[in-house]
Amino acid sequence: MKYFLVTLLFSFLPFCALAENLELEFKDEFFKARVIEVLEERTMELPDGTKAEQQKLKIKAGEGKFFGQEMIFNGIGDYSVLGGALYKVGDKVMAVASYDDSGEFFIYITGFDRTNALIILLAIFLSTLFIIGRFKGLRSIISLVASFAVMIYYIIPRIIGGANALFTTLVGSLLILIMIVYLTEGFKKRSHLAVASITISLGLTVFLSELFIGLARLTGITSEEVAYLATIGATTVNFKGLVLAGIIIGALGVLDDVVISQITTVEQLAGADNNISKRELFKRAYKVGVSHISSMTNTLFLAYAGASLPLLILFVSGQSVFTGWLQVINNEAIATEIVRTIVGSIGLILSVPIATYLAVNAFSKKH
Repeated sequence: MKYFLVTLLFSFLPFCALAENLELEFKDEFFKARVIEVLEERTMELPDGTKAEQQKLKIKAGEGKFFGQEMIFNGIGDYSVLGGALYKVGDKVMAVASYDDSGEFFIYITGFDRTNALIILLAIFLSTLFIIGRFKGLRSIISLVASFAVMIYYIIPRIIGGANALFTTLVGSLLILIMIVYLTEGFKKRSHLAVASITISLGLTVFLSELFIGLARLTGITSEEVAYLATIGATTVNFKGLVLAGIIIGALGVLDDVVISQITTVEQLAGADNNISKRELFKRAYKVGVSHISSMTNTLFLAYAGASLPLLILFVSGQSVFTGWLQVINNEAIATEIVRTIVGSIGLILSVPIATYLAVNAFSKKH
């Protein structure tokens, strides 16, 4: 417990020293509201024959500077909203007051208020983690919150503020790494080996990422949302750096899982047989690692494929502007995901022999 508290303090001290406050000015006001009356409904027929439902609603703000005020959302017009929902009296929604140049604002409903559902799901997740993992599960929860805090209050604000994305992400990743490993595993030899192995593997991943981002001439501007970042903050955001930062953070998560599992495997094998040679210990542990590599590489690929599924469906359906796979893979959005997946997988594969070698030399009792 003493080491746990010392590690917790050590993890947060540099974070607190490096975190910066960043003030962003947004004109639009987002707030929760409740539908109190459906004023009008209309069915609009689109040129392709499909129909779209439109509504004019009266809502009552439930928070913010508009708290308690009744407002009108006019969702009826010569337009259609993709995925537009139908609302009924009593529905909780998210609304935004969008201002024009004269200071006048218009009310829009952006969707349902999903806060309660997400809180319930989060509570189930945390309860399951604590019940199954006990004290280690609790430490995992603490490290998860701390990691999220580093990203939100250190990495992202510094990047928006114009800091070097690579250096900022590396420093932030080091803080996350320390918290994840030492808070979940404790202050012990296994943890030291995990930090060393992940650091080496992450360094190789960074090198390959920077190399192939340059060779593939990736700009980092792959969507309309990313382009909006050009107007945020006082300085220009380095979009290539954002790609690299995303690869580093994504790789960190899978490296943590594989490396700690591999080191634990070596520790258990060495403890079960005091007479096992280093060569034999490495061979047995490496077989376990190879199996882990296969499953984790598939997991990494499927995770990225799942995130890009709508785009992949569009390409395969033949409804996109691309006529062949050669054009598809040369699209920057797809090329970025390919580089991200392959570089992350290479770092994952290299982490197994690195972690196994370090662990064998640390835990082997027969010299």
